[in-house]
Amino acid sequence: MNTYNKLMKMFWLVFAIVLFVFITVKCFTDGYETWVFYYSIVLLAVGMYFFKTWMMNRMEKHLEFMKNKEATDRNNQQ
Repeated sequence: MNTYNKLMKMFWLVFAIVLFVFITVKCFTDGYETWVFYYSIVLLAVGMYFFKTWMMNRMEKHLEFMKNKEATDRNNQQ
């Protein structure tokens, strides 16, 4: 699962960069008015990258908390 999360995190970052470059090139070639609205998709992809990063950090802290809680519960039962 950890490999999947890292892969998806990098996917959103690469997707945002590639899309930003593509939309910027299209803005210069086809006109700014036509392609400017597609930058919202880039913002969405960047947001997904940061959300994924935040959720991964949160999950790691939660797993560590649960591990510590389990260890303390074992010590209290003995």
